[in-house]
Amino acid sequence: MKNQILLLFFILTSAICSQQFSIDRIEPPNWWTGMKHDTVQIMFYGKDISDVEIYPQHGPIEIVNVHKAENPNYIFIDLFIPDNIKSDYNFEIGFSNGKQDTVIKFPIFSRESSEKKFQGFNQDDVMYLIMADRFCDGNPDNNKIGDSLDQFTSNDLDGRKGGDIEGIISKLDYLKKLGVTAIWITPMLENNMWMSYHGYATTDLYKIDPRFGSNELYRKLVSEAHNNGLKIIMDHVSNHIGINHWWMKDLPFADWINGTVENHLPANHNKMTFPDLHSPDEAVKQTWDGWFENYMPDLNQANPFLKKYLIQNTIWWIEYSGIDGIREDTYPYCNQFAMSDWTKEILDEYPTFNIVGEIWTGEPAFLAAYQQKNKFGIKPDSHLPCITDFALSDALRDYLSGKKNLEGVFNTLAKDYLYYDPNNLLTFIDNHDISRGLFVANNDVDKYKIVLTILLTTRGIPKILYGSEIGMIGDNRHGTIRSTFPGGFENNKQDAFTKCGRNDYQNDIFDFTKNLIELRKRYKSLSEGKLIHFYPFNNTYVYFRVTENEKTMVVVNTNDIDTEVNLQNYRETIGLAEKIKNLKSNEEFEIANKKKIHIKRKTAEIFLLENEK
Repeated sequence: MKNQILLLFFILTSAICSQQFSIDRIEPPNWWTGMKHDTVQIMFYGKDISDVEIYPQHGPIEIVNVHKAENPNYIFIDLFIPDNIKSDYNFEIGFSNGKQDTVIKFPIFSRESSEKKFQGFNQDDVMYLIMADRFCDGNPDNNKIGDSLDQFTSNDLDGRKGGDIEGIISKLDYLKKLGVTAIWITPMLENNMWMSYHGYATTDLYKIDPRFGSNELYRKLVSEAHNNGLKIIMDHVSNHIGINHWWMKDLPFADWINGTVENHLPANHNKMTFPDLHSPDEAVKQTWDGWFENYMPDLNQANPFLKKYLIQNTIWWIEYSGIDGIREDTYPYCNQFAMSDWTKEILDEYPTFNIVGEIWTGEPAFLAAYQQKNKFGIKPDSHLPCITDFALSDALRDYLSGKKNLEGVFNTLAKDYLYYDPNNLLTFIDNHDISRGLFVANNDVDKYKIVLTILLTTRGIPKILYGSEIGMIGDNRHGTIRSTFPGGFENNKQDAFTKCGRNDYQNDIFDFTKNLIELRKRYKSLSEGKLIHFYPFNNTYVYFRVTENEKTMVVVNTNDIDTEVNLQNYRETIGLAEKIKNLKSNEEFEIANKKKIHIKRKTAEIFLLENEK
């Protein structure tokens, strides 16, 4: 975008008398030629702007429509941008009210090379979730801004700690060495709110929060990540904004948000109203139109101008930054008809892209209804490729807590027939909203390692929460779930980003996680193979991952004593394999000479079946 992106637009004004209208904002700030979305709808905001006449200047770009909003301070202009613009171009639009003339230059850029961009993510990836404010502070000078409305200090549990884009860039090498391949980062758009660190109450949808850095730094992060073989997943929110968003002082339409600040539906966290055949319209409305929190106004995606705005905003960030995927927050709370269009239009523009929707329910049947091409005929088709597998997460956490053994994991995976594509589910033990796995396990590291092994060897796209690889524990409070990574901040007494800076406990879990990821990469059956599993009789869970050229077997013993596994019970699945090799210990033996394998207590082992004829 060269240096022109620093000048998103400029205004040339010659006033005959005192100024009577103004143009204060233009969104999106630019567009590109060569896009499938070759008609862009520009929002202009300023005092009494709707009273002006629009005079398009001569050029290849065409104004195809002008829309007035209910609010006279807004106007929407549709521009058609042909493909034959070969270089960066400023399209001039004239505004006049008879007394004042203003010319706007709207930048149209040539698209940059898409090499390494828009890669999507899939089951070959291992995703790493970073809470942006809590990972690493690369620039302490940007930790505070003068107009901040945040009521918390850095000493408070829910205060900003200073993590930023420069900090993430500085740790890309650490993440590469760990072995992860994709990074999901919590929202980094401007959040000028009473509690601002988590990022989910945006106050400007086109601006990186200055406490994280800048738009240009975000582009650099994506580029540096790609150069290190890492993908970037952007956390996006279509459902709501922060109450301090500039719109809230002057809405373009009365129905831009659902309800008003004074009178709105409270949060209704029922994700099942959409697929539920028995839910009345008013129940659906309570879910789609309710405010997530009183300080998070609920956006009305059914408003056609807002729907277009959200689609374009998402496409703008993808094209501007080159990200590889999106994690869409609070997906079920949005109008599902509008979100179906949102998803389809993004994937039409970027066919190699992937989007994961946050569907926070542990019921596979409800989860499956939100994935694209659902098998139940539920309308509309979401077009959503990937969904969060809270069902498997719940089952893994039930084992960690002692509530259930691994029959819960087996039963959850046995319901994969419900999904259009069970391999395109984001699997996890914990995340930034729920207590960490080791806390749930009461710091039982053996249990935790079992769950890590299952996560990284079963179907789906595994995701690890930052700090899980060094055994961070926390408690049930958000502020401690999202604790700072040791070594990422000034005055830290320990640097857990380095081997010598980690203690024995941390290095043990780090090495265990790193080795598992390496095995997953080396043996494609562990990521791409068909899953074949057996009910966990006697608390021993056995499953296979099978490709055309490779077969692996995972044996999980959750008992407090060692166990013997009779290979004859799996003879048909083992097939003609002659040898079996433990991929952790490298011990290898002839199957014909060893009918049983010994599995230590509370251990998961991974075996490669070799020499299959």
